[in-house]
Parts: sequence; structure tokens; C-alpha cells
Amino acid sequence: MTEARGDDFVMRDSEEQSAGQGGEQAEKSTGTLPEINFSSFVLSLGSSALFHFGEIPDPASGEKKRDLALARQTIDILVILRDKTTGNLSEDEAQLLENLLHDLQMRYVQERGK
Repeated sequence: MTEARGDDFVMRDSEEQSAGQGGEQAEKSTGTLPEINFSSFVLSLGSSALFHFGEIPDPASGEKKRDLALARQTIDILVILRDKTTGNLSEDEAQLLENLLHDLQMRYVQERGK
């Protein structure tokens, strides 16, 4: 059994969750989700920024919505993440974060000029 303890909660690995939640439903949901790691987290934030730039349609409505304030907020979150993780990332993770930030910041400058 593997556990990660926080101040107010305990997370258990998916095998233990499966046993405690009727197995089948937990296995179905965890079997379809991508692996969560630093790179996938950073890429999900990048996707969020692209959504706010109006590049990705809303999955519910199919409509593309542009909200530069929310795109900027997502970029700021990535900057904070970069600053707080400096020296703790692998070379590939650091490069991914830097490249994503550069691309999103350049896009933001272009979009603001429109």
C-alpha cells in the first residue's frame, strides 16, 4: 500500500481505491485517465491557456471563446511554477516548461495587439 500524506488528507494508490470502491468503477475511471506527472500537468495548463486564447473549442458547446485575462492568469501560474521549481526539475521538464512559457507569452503579446 502506498500513501502520500498531506496536512489534511491521505491519498492512496489506485489499487487500494479499487478495492474500497467496488473495484469495477474505479478501474474503469483510472484505466482511461492519462498518467499524471509534471509534464502532463504543465501541458494541461498549456491547453487551458490555448482554450482561453480561443484556439480550442468548449467541449460542451463547441464554441471558441477568447478571454485574454484568463489566458494571462494561466501564463502567470506557469511562471510561478517555473520559479518555485527551479533546480528541482529534470532537464527535459525544465525545457518543456521554458518552451511552453515562451510560446504562450509570445502568443499573448500577439493576441493583445489584435
